[in-house]
Amino acid sequence: MTPLPTGRRLASGKVRDLYAAGGDRLLVVASDRISAFERVFPTHVPDKGRVLTAMSVFWFRELADVLPNHLVAWDGPLVPAPVRGRALVVERLDMLPVEAVVRGYLTGRGYSDYRRSGEVCGLALPPGLTESARLPEPIFTPSTKAKPGDKDENIDFDTFVSVLGRALAEEVREASLELYRRGAAHAAEQGLLLADTKFEFGIGATGGLVLADEVLTPDSARYWLADGHQPGVPQASFDKQHVRDWLVDPASGWDCVSPLPPLPPEVVTATRDRYLEAYHRITGLSLADWPRDPADLRQPASRLGQCGGAGDRRDPHREQDVHRPRRPAALQPR
Repeated sequence: MTPLPTGRRLASGKVRDLYAAGGDRLLVVASDRISAFERVFPTHVPDKGRVLTAMSVFWFRELADVLPNHLVAWDGPLVPAPVRGRALVVERLDMLPVEAVVRGYLTGRGYSDYRRSGEVCGLALPPGLTESARLPEPIFTPSTKAKPGDKDENIDFDTFVSVLGRALAEEVREASLELYRRGAAHAAEQGLLLADTKFEFGIGATGGLVLADEVLTPDSARYWLADGHQPGVPQASFDKQHVRDWLVDPASGWDCVSPLPPLPPEVVTATRDRYLEAYHRITGLSLADWPRDPADLRQPASRLGQCGGAGDRRDPHREQDVHRPRRPAALQPR
């Protein structure tokens, strides 16, 4: 848990702590905790929380023309000094009870399902695909949102519809696929493949769909190096797979039942390096400069001057200056 001098703590998850921030706002604090198999290690990874926060801010701004997001502030007077750099003030939402997963490559649980049935979440895929193979097109593969300690379960789209209703389910699917396509295109420019990712959404005060939680971070997305991508074998990734691999190795001594053991220093260092490299490759920035003047963050050309871009003298940390574009017509509620 992250202690704060003010603010009522509402919840504490594997990585984030949630505080009331007054009115319709929440304070989300990303810790340096790291988990595997729904359990939390006693060892922290330095700067992990800052990477998750900085990277989410980058993507919230980069993708704001696709869908509104819950970001209100990431710096300035709204963010308590003790958590500056790893906390976001966000809009309070009615969160959807499911997760939106998009896969562009066959890996992880999706590959396990494909080997067993030739399908992923009820979607039939071509025969003969190997691990890490690129899919003919990105696929939407939703999952349940499990309670703490339980595992998310893949579900087919009909089950997804039964939870949300058809109109909202189709809107979430369409938005998720577009967010993935945009993220994958940017990652490709930086020499990375976006293998898969999950998004979370909520309903805002006006009744519209809003992008929430974290976006395309090493905790919520799987990035691979484009150079050296080789279907048929697992790929090195910029996430916590290195930690999982160490844990399941007999040398770790974990029996799959006991609490997780402490991480060795070399595993902590290697994991931290992966997170830092992911941030640098995606944003072109150094974490040493975070938080920084938002005018220096990469902006789509169409938004310069609207949210702290060149020539903009407003304070983009202030709530009234956060750009909240209208949804494209294709993503308006049906």
